[in-house]
Amino acid sequence: MEDPAEPLKRHRTPNKRIAALGALLNEAYDRHARPGFIEADPIHIPKAFADRRDAELIGFYTATIAWGQRKTIIANARELVRLMDEAPHDFVTNATEAELERLARFVHRTFNGTDLLHFIRASRHVLGTYGDLEQAFLEQGELGTMAEGIARFKRRFFEIPHPARTLKHVADPAKGSNAKRINMYLRWMVRPNDRGVDLGLWTRITPAQLMVPLDVHTGRVGRALGLLQRPQDDWKAVEELTAALRKFDPLDPVKYDIALFGMGVSAGADKKR
Repeated sequence: MEDPAEPLKRHRTPNKRIAALGALLNEAYDRHARPGFIEADPIHIPKAFADRRDAELIGFYTATIAWGQRKTIIANARELVRLMDEAPHDFVTNATEAELERLARFVHRTFNGTDLLHFIRASRHVLGTYGDLEQAFLEQGELGTMAEGIARFKRRFFEIPHPARTLKHVADPAKGSNAKRINMYLRWMVRPNDRGVDLGLWTRITPAQLMVPLDVHTGRVGRALGLLQRPQDDWKAVEELTAALRKFDPLDPVKYDIALFGMGVSAGADKKR
């Protein structure tokens, strides 16, 4: 792909290079963080729902299947909406066993109807026990580290009996996973809707606490820009890249996920998420 660091090469002193890098990231964010960004992005599935309860549930399911071609992700997320009668919260909380049977035919790569059925039942459990999905990340109103919050959410999500195969569909940073999809979901829910991209529905977790959803685009561009040295796309790499981005905006570092992803796509990479 075209080298995204090309504009930085003329700046040889560290201070000028850092200033130029900050300007490059902010320009890319300004260019890509616009409503047009979401037209081909899975985030437009939850953004279609006015009710927070619907948006946070379908957003979680959409983020869970967000690997592979974005066109396929979006098509299958729309199928999820259809299977839930266009009303995710009502379906999750009130669907009968007979109505749940229709989920059996759903497939997205390795996520199938068995997994989806547990997700519905586990979501019902989380809503009934903790109130909403955001609260399931918190302990007495506090997140702790994001790794702790994600591990807490996963533990609570699987408190009820579950198929062993379904565990893999909620990542655990404690096991080294980069947790890309759940970090992306958290970005959708937490970052403000000031640019017409993210939803800004949650307030108990702050944008400053978010971690970068590390994928092929953000990792490749982050390394090209010198923001990421670690070669593996694991949780340590997520911590390294997020720490680098906090130097440019400590209150909202993950806004640059949009910049890095957009730069990667613009440079001719594939459109997988």
